[in-house]
Amino acid sequence: MNKFWNKKKVLITGHSGFKGAWLAFILKKFGAQVTGYSLEPPTTPSLFTLINLDKKINSITGDVRDLEKLQRVFEEVKPEIVFHLAAQPIVLEGYKNPVATYSTNVMGTVNILECVRQSDSVKSFINVTTDKVYRNNEWCWGYRETDELNGIDPYSNSKSCAELVTQCYGRIFFSARDAAISTVRAGNVIGGGDFAAFRIIPDCVRAALQGKAIEVRNPNSVRPYQHVLEPLFAYMMIAAAQFADKSFAGSYNVGPAEDDTVTTGRLAEIFCDSWGEGLKWESKALNQPKEANFLKLDCSKIKSVFDWRARWNVKTAVEKSVEWYKVYRDGGDIVQCMSAQIEEFNIF
Repeated sequence: MNKFWNKKKVLITGHSGFKGAWLAFILKKFGAQVTGYSLEPPTTPSLFTLINLDKKINSITGDVRDLEKLQRVFEEVKPEIVFHLAAQPIVLEGYKNPVATYSTNVMGTVNILECVRQSDSVKSFINVTTDKVYRNNEWCWGYRETDELNGIDPYSNSKSCAELVTQCYGRIFFSARDAAISTVRAGNVIGGGDFAAFRIIPDCVRAALQGKAIEVRNPNSVRPYQHVLEPLFAYMMIAAAQFADKSFAGSYNVGPAEDDTVTTGRLAEIFCDSWGEGLKWESKALNQPKEANFLKLDCSKIKSVFDWRARWNVKTAVEKSVEWYKVYRDGGDIVQCMSAQIEEFNIF
């Protein structure tokens, strides 16, 4: 797959975020001509800034809610493949600012799809959503791509809406065109370079760097945790496949192996073991808005269609995250660390 990306014109929205920066870094490493379109980095520090991504790719500052600017970028860049990652991605932030969450996640998706519709160059489009798009019934089995889309909170619900918008555009505007669009629903993503608030691994890192115990808000909640490279390589695999054959277009779940879904408390325990230095965690229940207690994905479809399998189990995912953050803490070479992890992970 590496050779496929050489000289491909790729546009990534949300490239200043954690996942977007990793994706842009990988594609640049594989020889793609990468353009990123995003707001300023959402955190300080940020992976985007630490690896000087703005100097490695064509980086454009812009809001996905600005349709006219997006249209100008499409006209100038003429991308062949588009990855849409720009979003308001935090559940608790959705409760605080629902209007901004819906306008970014829904109308931002409408805008990017409209640009793809008007483009003669785009052949493959991937809309990155989340495992939280499903109506959560607290089932003990994983959700399938055919299950109801109806997220319970503003963030999750806005991503459900983005899924429906993408499906509508696919049916109405792309069925007769030589262009393919897919949505990919990833589980909870962890990895080096995430500094967001209200996420378990960044919370663990902040506690470790301050020499404090990790405070875990929902230790019994079950989530499909996976290393960031798992979904990113899946996005790339699907984008490349449907570029050549649009019959691969559709919706796909990407998550860990079924027996590798763990509680947040267990994840914190693995982190403490991997970090060492006497780090501990403690339960710290807070009065906060409701989140799902049990969330699991059925990844049978992507396994069947692409013979895909998760590469790193949750223990390895945490260890690789800790490796990155200790390089960051010690002032080491982050770019070299990322390149080494990509080369170790990459099986294509």
